Amino acid sequence: MTVNATADVAAVRAIIIDVLELEDDELTETSLFIEDHGADSLGAIEILSRIEAELGVVIPQEELVKLTNLESVLEVLATAEGRQP
Repeated sequence: MTVNATADVAAVRAIIIDVLELEDDELTETSLFIEDHGADSLGAIEILSRIEAELGVVIPQEELVKLTNLESVLEVLATAEGRQP
């Protein structure tokens, strides 16, 4: 995983925690959005759109199925269009 900066990780965590209405300590890199946190498909879409808007990237809709936990979101983000090296 090659995420641009620690700030990206913090921003993505904050987005996920906000969208899924979690406490900070509830979200781990590998906890699953649906199985562990009760998320639905609309939650995944909101996470995707907020990441795009707040971090200025474009993530193809087909990547949505990969967004299952924080680790996978960061992996998709690392290859997103518009990503700064």
